[in-house]
Amino acid sequence: MSAPDCTLCELPTDGVDVVDDEGNEFCCPGCRDVYGALGDVDVDADAVRERRHAGEEGDDSGDATDDVPAGHEATFLEVDGMHCATCEAFIETVATRTEGVSAASASYVTDTVRIDHDPDGVSTDDLSEAVSGLGYSAYPRDDAFARRQADNMATARLAAGVMVGMAVMLQYIVIIYPTYFAFPFYDERTLEYLNQAMSSSSGTYFFIVIGVLTTIILLFTGKPILRGAYVSAKTRSPNMDLLVAIAAVSAYVYSTLAVIFVESPSIYYDVTVAIIVIVTVGNSYEDSVKKRATELLSDLTAVQVDSARRLVGGEDDDGDGAVAAGETEEVAIDALSPGDRLLVRAGERVPVDGDVVAGDAAVDESVVTGESMPVRKTPGDEVVGGSVVADGSLTVAVGPDASSSLDRVAELVWDLQSGNHGVQKLADRLATVFVPVVLAVAVVAAAANLALGNGVTEAMLVGLTVLIVSCPCALGLATPLAVAAGIRDALERSIVIFDDTVFERVRDATTVVFDKTGTLTTGEMEVVSADVDDDLLRLAAALEERSAHPVGRAISAARASASEAPGDTDGSPAPAAVADGGTTESASPAGEPGATAGGDPGEALAVEDFESHARGVSGVVAGVEVVVGHPALFDERGWTVPDAIREAVAEARDVGRVPVAVGRDGAAEGVVVVGDELREGWAETVTALDDSGVDVVVLTGDDERAATVFSEHDAVASVFAGVPPEGKAETIERLKASGLTVMVGDGTNDAPALAAADLGIALGGGTAMAADAADVAIVDDDLGSVATVFELSRAAGRRVKGNIGWAFLYNAAAIPLAVTGLLNPLFAAVAMGASSLLVVTNSSRALLSDD
Repeated sequence: MSAPDCTLCELPTDGVDVVDDEGNEFCCPGCRDVYGALGDVDVDADAVRERRHAGEEGDDSGDATDDVPAGHEATFLEVDGMHCATCEAFIETVATRTEGVSAASASYVTDTVRIDHDPDGVSTDDLSEAVSGLGYSAYPRDDAFARRQADNMATARLAAGVMVGMAVMLQYIVIIYPTYFAFPFYDERTLEYLNQAMSSSSGTYFFIVIGVLTTIILLFTGKPILRGAYVSAKTRSPNMDLLVAIAAVSAYVYSTLAVIFVESPSIYYDVTVAIIVIVTVGNSYEDSVKKRATELLSDLTAVQVDSARRLVGGEDDDGDGAVAAGETEEVAIDALSPGDRLLVRAGERVPVDGDVVAGDAAVDESVVTGESMPVRKTPGDEVVGGSVVADGSLTVAVGPDASSSLDRVAELVWDLQSGNHGVQKLADRLATVFVPVVLAVAVVAAAANLALGNGVTEAMLVGLTVLIVSCPCALGLATPLAVAAGIRDALERSIVIFDDTVFERVRDATTVVFDKTGTLTTGEMEVVSADVDDDLLRLAAALEERSAHPVGRAISAARASASEAPGDTDGSPAPAAVADGGTTESASPAGEPGATAGGDPGEALAVEDFESHARGVSGVVAGVEVVVGHPALFDERGWTVPDAIREAVAEARDVGRVPVAVGRDGAAEGVVVVGDELREGWAETVTALDDSGVDVVVLTGDDERAATVFSEHDAVASVFAGVPPEGKAETIERLKASGLTVMVGDGTNDAPALAAADLGIALGGGTAMAADAADVAIVDDDLGSVATVFELSRAAGRRVKGNIGWAFLYNAAAIPLAVTGLLNPLFAAVAMGASSLLVVTNSSRALLSDD
């Protein structure tokens, strides 16, 4: 009978005995502690998971991927053209109608749709073809060619709109406007000639040419707008696209009918051109700023493994499962089978989960588990896919699933992202009321003119004027341009904004969760203290120079920095890098000649008989026998370890540090402590957030002793330690039940939590996967920039409200004038353009002052 799954994160609990007072079983103490603190929140775990894929909170119409039939797999497609919640609903509807598809979940925030389908019944190409259409373009996330095609098409639409629009507007400026308004710089003969020409048959052809050029702009450049309007109407969710399209199409249809049926028509193709080009340029500017931001970071694939080095031709001579070294072959991950033996060398990632069958090495699992200290692995130990061999080499037997923990983390990220529906823009929410009201006013105004005895043409012009003057170019640009200004200002401060809803969401944050390793700390191991004399420290550093282990690198780098510092003669260590133990990898040949222990601090020391142990290193340095490592290594060799040194080691471990004893000639003489240094300004950052009324939570995969300094800080409300990646995501879900939650992290193990949070902030020095899962990335690792994100959010909110306030003020004045017939369509178009120009100018200003 298999062991039950973890009550919090649903990981297997095989071989783990962690139970709370109520009998709930967990995979680790971290999950138990989180459940104990947040388990009483009124949130059903299954409901939480379903909400990740629901169309809207509390809406059962969303897909339920928990009920996906056996044998179906998830495919993630990137979809160009989604920009609102109605697009999400439409894409999901189209996808689920495809035969062989069981569920679909789209997110315009990440331009991603997850489709669960039968791989034998429908291929990825079939899915892309089914979703593509009506201006949407769907393709696999790793298809760079398709992405370039989509970018080229967007550029072509914009270029066509600008170039053809200039050709149309030139005709209006040179010929049509002078005849309408009798420009004073045209003499009477010229004006009379133009009027006669436009009234003749040649004038009809002239209007037809302008109509054809306008048709190109409307149908090609304006296709995304028309598509958005269609989707809006089909899903009965009025948005800005709908009203923009109605105004543009109404002016186009009126002008076309006038050309056909009226002898000397008044045409308003310029209105259609202005509306389409203004909105397209605004959207293009917004997209270009966001694209420039995303180009600052690398792709997700930077931390994933595509191939493995498989051993072939070896034999198991002693029956212990280890295969003797033989030939190796490079194979794709998909070609691996359970039981295959893989060779993983120092500096390489373990391709898939498995068991060590030969070798002895320190393994850095922080990218997956979040644990900052490398763990020594020997035959019989488990290793996780995605972890890095820090020294030595390992032979790994592929596990039963032939899969990688890193890949499962990546899938969880995409799963959370595609199911995390976007926040509808304020302008679109206003449009649900504004659009029907404007349409009703236009119809009533036209009907009233007919009832008063005015002609059909005059009544249509009044209705058209209402639609044009209320065309929400200013309202439609109010949010995206203010957001684009925020993204621009953030870039200038080394902050990358990936999601245009950030500024709307972060203002309502109630909880900010910080990862520890690499976020509140630097993530780099350094010598924190060295209670040894300078001579012994030089000997230990020379010995550790032969090691590739993080502790060895920290000690040797610290001593090297101290030796190189001008005028530095006290031998105090400078910061460097961490963990118990040594390694068989040699950085310099044995027997290298050098100075004696009392020689020049800058000269190399001769190292002989170097030996790596499971818990340290030993050797003869400049004729002196030296041991560096855990006190247990000294005990094994029969060396003396004073009680004071044992107590110092225990005290350092209690606060999450990594201590190593250092001794020579049969006795331990001192302790070198290595640790993960706190990031500069962390206390000021959490204090500022606490002062603003936001609860600060620290979440880490490290042991609770490593988080003591945070649990003792007054500004930190809670600390959850020893929590795995899946547990982090579930912790975030529970915290979200009490309010909007922001997650700040840097590593791949944080990616699921970053994606699960209402808002994710990644430090740029972290992994590409973390940045890809986040909504915000801080490129320069300045933790103080977290507060800047909140400041930019508030400033962007004020700018959006100012823009929308102006747009409504304009409409409040212009619509009554249009209803009463005091404006004609041309003046309405000019007023609409002036309003849009004001919004653009206002949005171009910096959100925050430089001081």
